[in-house]
Amino acid sequence: MRLVMLSSICTVLLSSCLFGQAPPYDNAPDARPPYYRVRYEASEKPGELIFPVAYTLWVPDGLTKAKGVIVHQHGCGEGSCKSGQTGAFDLHWQALAAKHDCVLLSPAYEQPQDADCQMWCDPRNGSDAAFRKALSELGQLCGHPELNTVPWALWGHSGGGHWAGGMLLLHPQRVIAAWLRSGVPLFEAVEKRNIRPHELNPAATKVPVMCNLGTKEGFSNPEGRFAGVWPANKTFFEKLRGAGGIVGIAIDPLTSHECGNQRYLAIPWLDACLTARLPIDSDNTLRPMPMEQSWLATMPIPNEPIVPATAASHYSADKEHSIWLPNERVASLWLQYVTDTRVPDLTPPPKPTNLRFEGNSLRWDAAADLESGIAHFIVYRRGHNFVVVGGKQKNPFGRPLFQGLQYSDTPAMPLEEMRYEIASPNRGEIEDYDVVSVNTAGIPSNDIESLKRHAVDQ
Repeated sequence: MRLVMLSSICTVLLSSCLFGQAPPYDNAPDARPPYYRVRYEASEKPGELIFPVAYTLWVPDGLTKAKGVIVHQHGCGEGSCKSGQTGAFDLHWQALAAKHDCVLLSPAYEQPQDADCQMWCDPRNGSDAAFRKALSELGQLCGHPELNTVPWALWGHSGGGHWAGGMLLLHPQRVIAAWLRSGVPLFEAVEKRNIRPHELNPAATKVPVMCNLGTKEGFSNPEGRFAGVWPANKTFFEKLRGAGGIVGIAIDPLTSHECGNQRYLAIPWLDACLTARLPIDSDNTLRPMPMEQSWLATMPIPNEPIVPATAASHYSADKEHSIWLPNERVASLWLQYVTDTRVPDLTPPPKPTNLRFEGNSLRWDAAADLESGIAHFIVYRRGHNFVVVGGKQKNPFGRPLFQGLQYSDTPAMPLEEMRYEIASPNRGEIEDYDVVSVNTAGIPSNDIESLKRHAVDQ
């Protein structure tokens, strides 16, 4: 036991010397059920992951058998890596996972700022193996051993997009769909950045893919730090689409490398792909996308009407290089997104639940609106608007969210709590409290969650 402990300490010290930090990252939220976490130290073995990494998993309440894993992968750099620690706690992404009986997984690679990002965002450098090992061990921890075999829906930002696309090319039979925000794998080597080329796996052409980037990443602004993102996305798109792939491009007209409002298109897009492709039997075989429902748009921005893929005779553009969209609803949302990112939503969010007092803390639970997440809550006392909880989180990248939004599309730290402190009322007074959710489209929940408290009980 002593030798094992000394070996572990030496590994930590060596990692600290090599990469200028002492892992683990020390500000991750606690992982108590329904959250689970495994963490691996850096490896010195050739071909294995040279950075420590932690994987945090969220399991929906009442899940009997997981149908898939939704992966939310952060980007490169120490700041983005640390932001990945809250990815599994995102209420909006949890709503997508819960709808489809999936779990939500967020890796956090402990990469120092100046270290080579390719050593994790290229899955061939050990992160592929570590990811699959984590799924197996997390499956045992949470009582869902099927995580070792179920398929994956992948979302990645920047280097995370490179990773998600790389996993698609390595394991197309396991990938339900892949959303690549501001990062794609490359088919040509870039020696000065230590980037090895990927090969196009023909099976990857059957997997839905969306390339998503900001207009300032080389599309409308050919200069600047992220100017190479558009050329890389264009090359990746044309390679995959030209081979018959079902791939699209969504250019955010407002942003650069930050994620902006992309989740309001990414989540409906993934929702459509999960609905169409998740297995309906126990052998985990992914279903093909129903191509008769597809729509097409011109690339890279619409200069003629989007049309159903079946309307071939009415489409004058080159269909082999057109933007592929999974169905009419997503096509409509895509068109709004690439216009101004104001993806519409007319549906109310779910009402809060389990309103309760813990001492003088009024607490509640709430599931996010699948379409628009949660912006804030309104607490009513005796039927009157009493206080707004949330809505103060700063979000320079898009719509304000109750949990805030970091650069890699994850909740801010510390995590916001569904809580409001209320002073003790006068003795004998009955206090009536109601709480409603308000989504980021400004729509309140139709129903309210009510609670009465009598001061004598305090």
